[in-house]
Amino acid sequence: MRIRNFTLGNLILGITEDIGPRILKLAFKETPDKNLFGVLPDVGVETKDGFWHIYGGHRLWVSPEAMPLSYSMDNEPVKIEARKEYIKIYGNPEIQNGVQKEIEIRSKGKRNLLVIHRIKNIGRWNIKLACWALSVMRAGGFAIIPVKTEKKGLLPDRRISLWPYTDISDTRLILEKDFMFVKQEVNAKGPFKIGTMARPCWTGYWVDGQLFVKEFEEMQGEYPDFGCSVEVYTSPSFLELETLSPLRDVEPGQYIEHREIWRVEKVPVLSPSTRDMKKQFMV
Repeated sequence: MRIRNFTLGNLILGITEDIGPRILKLAFKETPDKNLFGVLPDVGVETKDGFWHIYGGHRLWVSPEAMPLSYSMDNEPVKIEARKEYIKIYGNPEIQNGVQKEIEIRSKGKRNLLVIHRIKNIGRWNIKLACWALSVMRAGGFAIIPVKTEKKGLLPDRRISLWPYTDISDTRLILEKDFMFVKQEVNAKGPFKIGTMARPCWTGYWVDGQLFVKEFEEMQGEYPDFGCSVEVYTSPSFLELETLSPLRDVEPGQYIEHREIWRVEKVPVLSPSTRDMKKQFMV
């Protein structure tokens, strides 16, 4: 698989031309072989259109999850447009789904990237959908979701979404006062997934001395999966760090957009605890 490496500040992005749009590599310039993303060329699921490969790295999906809409084949060469100001990856038109995907990356300082996800309606009628930005992370770390409350009173202000295969007694899930943590464990028996409305609007993943943070803007509207802006899926092979936009009714020729700001820090020691999070993020 051909991968083009781009240097933006202190970071290296590896973008494949053969499939996508996909970003298969995220690493510091001084340690280019230490990829934060997981690469899994042989993992996937059978669909009526053929075997869909997860490949790994970062991708853009359509939410709510549906078969075959979300699992649309992306195994054909894509166009990459590289300019001084930005890099754009243009997905191929998905005629059967009436959509076309695009990912744009812009540098925001030495260790920050602005990643813009767009899904355009190329069909003949309105489509209700949300952008779903999924990052497959390298095994052996843990995900972080902030769930801090700033309200007082008698009414609920937070909620958690669970999937049919989710066991809430799973030891990979750690619940603390202001955070939820999900550990990636290679010896786990099966999958686990959880989702919520993150407060504040970020999520992160720590592994092997590196901390990857995705920030985003909370927007008004209905969010997928009972109101989730962040979801985390893990299995014995990998962990997915996922953010979502609100659902929008997209007219023909129009598009929906979802922005993440990626930040990568060197954090030699970090544990899944509120105490360590408060030290790192000064909350």
